[in-house]
Amino acid sequence: MTNKLYDTSLSLLTDLYQVTMAYGYWKSGETNAGSAEKEAVFTLYFRQNPFGGGFTVACGLTNVIGYIKNFGMSKKDLRYLRTLTGNDGQPMFDEAFLDYLADLKLTVDIDAVPEGTVVFPNEPLVRVRGPILQCQLLETPLLNLINFETLIATKAARLRLSAENDTLLEFGLRRAQGVDGGMTASRAAYIGGCDATSNVLAGKLYDIPVKGTHAHSWVMSFDNERTAFETYAQVLPNNVTLLVDTYDTLQGVRNAIEVGRQLRERGHTLSAIRLDSGDLAYLSIEARTLLDEAGFPETAIVASNDLDETIITSLKQQGAQITIWGVGTKLVTAYDQPALGGVYKLAALRDTETDDWQYKMKLSEQAIKTSTPGIQQVRRFRDERGFLADMIFDESRGALSESTNPVMIDPLDFTKRRRFRNNDAHEDLLVPVFRSGQQVYEAPDIHATRARVQAQLASLHPGIKRFVNPHIYPVGLEKDLHDLKTELILKLRER
Repeated sequence: MTNKLYDTSLSLLTDLYQVTMAYGYWKSGETNAGSAEKEAVFTLYFRQNPFGGGFTVACGLTNVIGYIKNFGMSKKDLRYLRTLTGNDGQPMFDEAFLDYLADLKLTVDIDAVPEGTVVFPNEPLVRVRGPILQCQLLETPLLNLINFETLIATKAARLRLSAENDTLLEFGLRRAQGVDGGMTASRAAYIGGCDATSNVLAGKLYDIPVKGTHAHSWVMSFDNERTAFETYAQVLPNNVTLLVDTYDTLQGVRNAIEVGRQLRERGHTLSAIRLDSGDLAYLSIEARTLLDEAGFPETAIVASNDLDETIITSLKQQGAQITIWGVGTKLVTAYDQPALGGVYKLAALRDTETDDWQYKMKLSEQAIKTSTPGIQQVRRFRDERGFLADMIFDESRGALSESTNPVMIDPLDFTKRRRFRNNDAHEDLLVPVFRSGQQVYEAPDIHATRARVQAQLASLHPGIKRFVNPHIYPVGLEKDLHDLKTELILKLRER
C-alpha cells in the first residue's frame, strides 16, 4: 500500500502461519541446504465469478506494488515477534531467525494482470516467483489487497452496466467496514465505473471527483423545509442539490422549484433534487413532470436508498426519470457476496540438484478445487468483434511458441476443444511488475485504469455481461498443460 493511511509498517499484515512456515523453511535449511532459498512459483487466482456474473474486473495491483516496495520488518515488528510463544511458554522463533527477517529484502519476480482487465475463474491474476520463504510471506497480504478491490471493482462495473450512460455516484463510506474498507472501496468503485465518490479523503488521496448534497438533518434543523432550502441555496449557490423527501416528497419538489426560481434570478441553477425513500419510479416520474412544467428541464433527479444493479435495472424498466444514481451500502460492502474467494497456490518448485522444475498441484474431491501446475500465463485471443477465449499455458514448456495451432481444452470437460493459430490476434495478460525485487512496471493512473475497464467490457459479448444466467466465456488449458495436469493427477491418485 502507499502507506498514506498508516504510520506503521505493514509487513506483519499477514497470518501467523505464513511466519511459522517461513521459520520452518529457514530452520530446516540448517539440515536441508537452501530450503528457504529454494525457487518456487505461486499463483493467485479465484474459482468463480462473483455475484453470479459472467466476468470479474481485476483490481488492487497498485496497492500490491506499494506493499512490495515498502516491505521490510521494522524494529517494532521484530520486537513484537519476540513476544510470541509456543505452547510451552518459550519463544516461538530463534533470535537468529529474527535477525534474518531484519535483513530480509525481497528478491521475487512478480507478474500480474494490469488493473482494470476483465478476467475469469482459474486464470492467474498474480504470479510470484522466487525464494519459497519470500513467496510464502506474501500470500496473505496479496490476497487481502487483490480480493476486496477486485470484488468492489466488479460490483461497480455491474452497476455501470445497469446505469448505462447515467451518472453513478459511490455514497458508501458511512456503511463501509472500517476506515480501510471505506477507502479501498471508494478507489475500486471509481475504477469499476463510478463517476465520483462522497468520500472526501479518497478524493484527496486518489484524485477521485467528489460529489454530495445535504442530509435530512439540515432540513430538520430549520422551522420549515422551504427555509432550509433557501438557506442552503444562499450558502452554496453553485452546488444546489436539494433532498426533497424529509416530510412530503412532492411538496418538497414544489419547494425546491421555488428556490430554483430564486437561484435563477441570481444567475445560478437548481442542479438537482434527490429522492432517498418511497416509490422511486412513481416519485421520479411525478417530480419530472413538476420540474418540466415549472421550466426546469435541466434539473436532474438523483436517487439513493439501498440501490444495486438489479434495482436500477428494474427502475429503468418502470420508466423512472432518474439520471443520477447514488449507491452506498450494497456497493462498498459487496452486500450480496462479501468475499471473492481468491486463493494462492504453489504451482512449481525448482529441484536444487537437477535445476529442473517440479510441478506442484493440490488435489481435491471437487474438480473446481484442484489447482493447476506450472509457470502459468494467459493468452487472450480476439477478433474485430472482441474477445474470443483465454488459454492458460505454461511458459516454461514453450508449447505455444513451438506449435502453429495450439489447442485449448476445457479443464472440466476434456471433450470440449478449440484450436487457434499462433498468428491469430492475441495478447498475453500477465505483465512483468517486479524483477529480483525491483519494480519494472509503472501502473497507469486511476483515470486510465477506469477507462480500461470500460474498453474491456466493450470487448465482451453482451451475453457475458447479463446479470441472469450469463453466457460462460471460454477459458481453457493449452493441450500440453492439460496433459501435464492429468498426468500429475493420476500419479498423485496412485500414491
